[in-house]
Amino acid sequence: MTPDEGWEAICGYNAACLRPTWPLERLKAEADAIWARHVTRNGPATLRAEAPSAEIVAHRLGALLDDTSPMPDDLIGPRLLTPGGMLVLGGAPKVGKSDFLISLLIHAAAGAPFLRFTAPRPLRVFYLQAEIQYHYLRERLQQLRLDPAILARARDTLVVTPKLRLLLNEEGVAQVAAGIRSAFPDAPPDIISIDPIRNLFDGGPEGESENDNGAMLFFLQSRVEALRDMVAPEAGVILAHHTKKLSKQQVKDDPFLSLSGASALRGFYTSGMILFRPDEEKTQRELHVELRNGPGIAPLLVDKIGGRWVELDRHSERLVRQEIGRKLDAERLRKQDVILGVLLDEAAEGRLYSIMQLAEKFENTLGLGSKHTIRERLSVLATKGFVKFRRDGSEFGLDVVRSRFGYLCVEGMTFGPDIETIDPDTGEVTTSARRVLPSHFKCPQTGNCLDVENPEIWVYPQGVLDDLTPPENDLTPEELGLTPHSSRKIKS
Repeated sequence: MTPDEGWEAICGYNAACLRPTWPLERLKAEADAIWARHVTRNGPATLRAEAPSAEIVAHRLGALLDDTSPMPDDLIGPRLLTPGGMLVLGGAPKVGKSDFLISLLIHAAAGAPFLRFTAPRPLRVFYLQAEIQYHYLRERLQQLRLDPAILARARDTLVVTPKLRLLLNEEGVAQVAAGIRSAFPDAPPDIISIDPIRNLFDGGPEGESENDNGAMLFFLQSRVEALRDMVAPEAGVILAHHTKKLSKQQVKDDPFLSLSGASALRGFYTSGMILFRPDEEKTQRELHVELRNGPGIAPLLVDKIGGRWVELDRHSERLVRQEIGRKLDAERLRKQDVILGVLLDEAAEGRLYSIMQLAEKFENTLGLGSKHTIRERLSVLATKGFVKFRRDGSEFGLDVVRSRFGYLCVEGMTFGPDIETIDPDTGEVTTSARRVLPSHFKCPQTGNCLDVENPEIWVYPQGVLDDLTPPENDLTPEELGLTPHSSRKIKS
């Protein structure tokens, strides 16, 4: 209020209600005295000027067509996160989106490729997360099986907060902005990530949740963008967000409609990612990507194997009758383990078998099916190198087999009980197992019976173990938790 406005208010009030007999000079003196006391207590008045309207920038078509200047570099390509853009990563609780986001941010901070996405250089990343407490956060980071060179490059460029308990309102925005400036005092960050929206959400004066489109729009404009404008206007923003409870089929039909507050959120962000598990009994996830400023990206099939995220080959995925196919695969693996376990147990009790004799003896036992089914399984196992053969059984009191192959032999097989030997000099008694070593194997290319070069070394055909270990991992089967079949022994 200005002095003139105060004078007019007093005059109006006097005229309407009091109708005093004071002259105007005295009324004006009283008003001046009241205003002087107000200035003494509160300071001089600040005149509120009208904010100048922002200039609207427009370009003619010809100018846009003639502009051939280079495009700005993507923060995370291809066009996943652009300067000043916003990426939203959505997923159901416990689907692994925070773990996925951590790996993405570490690779971005190191300037290294992650799946199909790349950063042109090491980026400065501020990760504001409000879910994982400090000790469990460091445990999760230490369990990552990433390239040590990537971790070394990201040590100082990625800053992570432990679980925060604050609301991203006006006070929270100022507090977070101060924290970002403190973490990056020399240069502003390239990426600001918030995980998850729900724990920091401020719906405005009405106090609505993130499911309300108006509240979501208010949060994005007045909180998230305000935070970015305060610290780094050209920084990219990555938000982690929960999805609504929808059926698997609804998510497959249009994954991005599953985002909470989807109408406002989907119209606001520049790119989106949805991580969901199509089959709850499998660890594989589907990653759907939506880009506003770039061409579409086909859905990715990803999984976390050996402590790192890898992309799986979608061409090996069944398209029809997936459920029954999965059960048949499990049944074949079960029969494989049973057959290998039977061979180990029978040899330990002093019995070796040819293919036909084993199939006929164990027909319709242990769930193995008919003798024809057992023979087919043994033929497959021989081709894959899990089963080999020994023709001369005289060492174990058996005849020499005249058949095409011979006695069945598996890795780690021993015959009968351990034998005792006495040292003639010391009289020490020692026991040792009689190992059954192969002499022949089935050629995986021709199916012919070939001689084993070194019986002491069990060799698998090339590519058999590669099917179990994706080449992107560069990890051994033991590091992936895979055990050799000899440790899956099944009692008959």
